[in-house]
Amino acid sequence: MTRDEILHVPSMPAFSPSYPRGPYRFLRREYLIITYETDAEALRRALPEPLEPHPENLVYYEWMKMPDSSGFGDYEESGSGAIATYNGEPCNFSIQMYLDDEPPITAGREIWGFPKKWGVPRLKVTKDTLTGTLHYDEERVAMGTMTYKHKSLENELDTVKAGLGRLNVNLKLLPDVTGAPKVAQLVGYRLEDITVHGAWDGEARLDLIPHVNCRVADLPVKRIVGGRHMLVDFTLPYGQVLHDYLA
Repeated sequence: MTRDEILHVPSMPAFSPSYPRGPYRFLRREYLIITYETDAEALRRALPEPLEPHPENLVYYEWMKMPDSSGFGDYEESGSGAIATYNGEPCNFSIQMYLDDEPPITAGREIWGFPKKWGVPRLKVTKDTLTGTLHYDEERVAMGTMTYKHKSLENELDTVKAGLGRLNVNLKLLPDVTGAPKVAQLVGYRLEDITVHGAWDGEARLDLIPHVNCRVADLPVKRIVGGRHMLVDFTLPYGQVLHDYLA
């Protein structure tokens, strides 16, 4: 394998790359997002400087079903994030994510710094309820439920689309071969080419169970704000460095 061939490989292993080059297109991606108020001290521990928390300490727990993702295939994902600000600009910060497909775990961590680990999330409609579950090491650690299509946002899809285009932020951490930090960055990105097929708001409930290796319950639920169900297409582009902790 020549130098030029090595530099042309999109990802490891070079003989059988985990993922192709982007950008990456997602079609008919389905969301269940439950927004809630959490403990202020717990949120501050999860939120890296210079990000600032929402005045009401709002976070969200979400499930995502991705049936058609270029380069990644068909998989599901679940995790938590914080509503925050970066230099005064509203943003969403990814805290932890669990999914059942190796290529998006690897690409997410290596490219954008998504905090991804292996888990088994599931999102489905059970009778009259939109239901999300997450299992880690065969134990259920999260369950979210939402009323199914009670309040349509068909007249507010432009607002929903604008919200999806908000700045998203990850903390990217990669060690050097010595074990010392090699990359320590806040990475920002914005979804592009967004199409909202449908969106609904409704009442929701969220149950988080403590687990030492899947710490979704470390951001306890104090008050449920509400649930949102969405079906969207978008492109995930490459990101940019917002803050370099090693500079």
